[in-house]
Amino acid sequence: MLRYIMKRLIAMVITLWFIVTLTFFLMHSIPGSPFNEERATSEAVQRNLESFYNLDKPLYVQYFSYMKSVVTLDFGPSIKKPSQSVNDMLSRGFPVSFELGIVTLVVAIISGITLGVIAALRHNGFIDYLAMTIAVLGISIPNFVLATMLIQQLAVNVTIFPVATWSSPMHMVLPTLALATGPMAIIARLTRSSMMEVLTQDYIRTARAKGLSPVKIVFRHALRNALLPVVTVLGTLAASILTGTFVIEKIFAIPGMGKYFVESINTRDYPVIMGTTVFYSAILIIMLFLVDIAYGILDPRIKLHKKEGS
Repeated sequence: MLRYIMKRLIAMVITLWFIVTLTFFLMHSIPGSPFNEERATSEAVQRNLESFYNLDKPLYVQYFSYMKSVVTLDFGPSIKKPSQSVNDMLSRGFPVSFELGIVTLVVAIISGITLGVIAALRHNGFIDYLAMTIAVLGISIPNFVLATMLIQQLAVNVTIFPVATWSSPMHMVLPTLALATGPMAIIARLTRSSMMEVLTQDYIRTARAKGLSPVKIVFRHALRNALLPVVTVLGTLAASILTGTFVIEKIFAIPGMGKYFVESINTRDYPVIMGTTVFYSAILIIMLFLVDIAYGILDPRIKLHKKEGS
């Protein structure tokens, strides 16, 4: 296990370096400067600003300078908001985005597994068709479209939930529903198909022959193995939820990282773009690593070392 963890840690560092490098050069390949829109300032002032942020240096010098800031975890000041550092923006915005992401992931997992198990136990019945219809709709409708529909129906036409900000549990309902529906649908379909396959296995028949109750058969024997495909995609789903919060936060005016990231893209605020990219990439890579560990714990048959002679 220790050897496997060390290999994965090295792979994580290499992956993060590749993402940072690719993002850096793609961002700087766009023509122009972040100060092009500063029409009120003279060319001399713009040159001074570019010099202050090292944008007048050769690209390789900027790259190594930025890699040094990544290693020291100091992403510097924002270009458009010089009084604020990128680290300050991350410390303010990430807790809100993290809270929204965690709540969404928990709702998606619980509701998706519940729908999938019920659909598998009532295969080809009304509940099965209803659950899979909900799943198909959840996969088909983008979260930003669903968000606008929820706002129109539940906050404008019928004022049940508030529309914007993030100041009470009621403010969490609509953005959580908009984000959780897609992942919930994927988890439900995976759980259903996996559960149906597991329920036909010999050890399930043996458990039934011994007279075990259906509840014990489902939750003690079948569900653990049925969840393996779900665990496999949790890393990807978590990534889609965390990145999806950017758009949803903008729609619902939530003061998370989405606010800063979208603004930085529009204004080409290089430090904020890079700082956010590095921060979220590191989180997603760590989550994928934890999913791999959880997969091995759930299924003891999985070996983390290579077989002899392979």
